[in-house]
Amino acid sequence: MTKYHSPATSVIVIGAGLSGLTTARELAQRGIPVTVLEARDRVADPWRARHPQLRLNIHRHFASLPGRPMPDKDGTFLRRDTVVDYLEGYATDLDVPVRFGVKVTGIERAGSVWRLATEDRTLECSHVIFATGRDRIPHIPGWKGRDGFKGELVHAADLGDVARLDGKRVLVIGAGNSGGDVLNHLAQHDPAEVLISVRHGPAIVPTRVFGFPLHRAANLFAALPVAMLDPAFRLMQWLFFGNLARYGLTSHPDGGGTRLLRDGIAFAMDDGFVAAVKDGRFKVAGTVAEFRHGEVVFENGQTFCADTVICATGYHTGLESLLGHLAVLDDHGVPLHPAGETDPANNGLWFTGYRPVFQGYFHAAAETAGRIADAIQTQR
Repeated sequence: MTKYHSPATSVIVIGAGLSGLTTARELAQRGIPVTVLEARDRVADPWRARHPQLRLNIHRHFASLPGRPMPDKDGTFLRRDTVVDYLEGYATDLDVPVRFGVKVTGIERAGSVWRLATEDRTLECSHVIFATGRDRIPHIPGWKGRDGFKGELVHAADLGDVARLDGKRVLVIGAGNSGGDVLNHLAQHDPAEVLISVRHGPAIVPTRVFGFPLHRAANLFAALPVAMLDPAFRLMQWLFFGNLARYGLTSHPDGGGTRLLRDGIAFAMDDGFVAAVKDGRFKVAGTVAEFRHGEVVFENGQTFCADTVICATGYHTGLESLLGHLAVLDDHGVPLHPAGETDPANNGLWFTGYRPVFQGYFHAAAETAGRIADAIQTQR
């Protein structure tokens, strides 16, 4: 294995997504040597894998990174391909080396530096910043009988073109942010039947309130205490959608603001799926228990013969194998210091992109990048 020594003052950023690229830019702006390592062969691969009809749920106002405005050709909510093109351009414009196809396989403290193992060499640096993302690895629960299911089983992250589901019997498991997005698109197509499996009902908000894009008020939401936000969002849901419990969409005992900030579970943005539930096009079922003989079986004994099962069942960070020995992760694999906070027990180890905020991940990336770059500059 080749050993590569970087300068003692250098910084390595792991991940060339929006959080990693933004942090690299902020460091470079302060004259701090930085290199970005990306395991994939290009930027924005997770975005490219999303279905082509995807639009961001965040307002364009909150969807730019420092130094490069987002184009306004898409209107209020940006298309998937616009985001891909934007991130490609952002990476190209950086005066920072981005090394693609480099997967970090280990990390340890070695005196005053951090030592990173890759597949072909060892790297050393004074600071290492993890920017691989909270939603790095799609998670599909290991239901009994799942591997014997004869239909299509796919995570929402790998959905593909929703139009291919016209005429199909579809089960969507989960109705949070990702599940709501899938359901909104299904509502604009013609599946034969759609069943929604929910454990706890989602917190649902309208995309627009009397024509005003609700997410444009994200700064206001972020400024208010959660004790005010949770009842306000519950009231909004009731005013715009009525009593959804009568259709099977019950409410989680914790409010939407609490779940976003504490658990990283975003609101479901309605753009048609609630109406589909109300008019009977979509029906709500309970929790999936198992897969049996080509059918999905629910905990109440109900069964459903699905052509396609779409799992909007969340993600894992995938950090446990790398960082478990450092005691820097919580029980869900999320960093204990997720947004550029200093960790006194692990000087020079930083994280960005692991804490959701009301304004969205672009806004969070910019704020955290500045926080990390200022702290590293102070330590030089």
